Amino acid sequence: MNAEIKRGSLEMIAAMLISGTIGWFVLMSGQPVINVVFWRCAVGALVLLAICAALGQLRRDSLTRTTLLVAIAGGVALVVNWLLLFAAYSYASISIATAVYNTQPFMLVALGALFLGEKLTLRKLFWLVLAFIGMTLVVLAQPKQAGGQNNYLMGILLSLGAAFFYALMALAAKRLKGTPPHLIALIQVTVGALMLLPMVDFHARANAGQWGMLVTVGVLHTGIMYVLLYGAIQKLPTNLTGSLSFIYPIAAMLVDRLAFGHRLVALQFAGAALILLAAAGMNLLGERRVRLAAAPGGKQAPEQ
Repeated sequence: MNAEIKRGSLEMIAAMLISGTIGWFVLMSGQPVINVVFWRCAVGALVLLAICAALGQLRRDSLTRTTLLVAIAGGVALVVNWLLLFAAYSYASISIATAVYNTQPFMLVALGALFLGEKLTLRKLFWLVLAFIGMTLVVLAQPKQAGGQNNYLMGILLSLGAAFFYALMALAAKRLKGTPPHLIALIQVTVGALMLLPMVDFHARANAGQWGMLVTVGVLHTGIMYVLLYGAIQKLPTNLTGSLSFIYPIAAMLVDRLAFGHRLVALQFAGAALILLAAAGMNLLGERRVRLAAAPGGKQAPEQ
């Protein structure tokens, strides 16, 4: 392993571990979801503004009018995604919300087929069916206690909604190739702060510890995490990036188990495992197959 790949791997692992803890910070902040997302955007925007300035990315020629509008649209989708996902934590637990949220690759495949004319292959359909089976198992495992079923299903629906809006954001990102990623992130969180400003409850009580949670979500889980993530993506081959990204759901489930004592029942565990397996198959095996096919004589193509 060369030095660049080793450094990129460490950055990706750190980014995914940070992402896996965000559910704990969101719930422990004790704030309404809109407040959490607003402060994430506002504090994150300040951090990313400093980063973009240091990298020399705040230039007028960095964006065209079209790319700015696409970035703004992606920002709206990203913020709605955060709102839905954070709300889901309180209904279906961090573990279940995170597992269901990982259906996002299939949302992106469907949107790509509908709007970009991308081919829906038998391989993609197989992983889609597998993910659907996993989702069915998760739904069938809903709690038996009074009131638990409606809350559980609401959590699943919120998580699916979050995955859908994340896929919309990813679809927008496909049209922003060549635009500095930190600048895109800055635009997105700035859009989020402005969008949520009229809805924030500035009178919501928060002690020093809760404010610390909100600031951490903005600085660590937004600013620093973006720097680590984009740094890793620039250094790593796509298949390794995809492999390491599954640290995030595993870390989130461990945090949920250790911090809140949430243990998945058999059906939930089986369903979550199938969803993650299908997502891995879609992201990793498909990438390997593409690279093998592109290489002369069927040999693996060199990483770019």
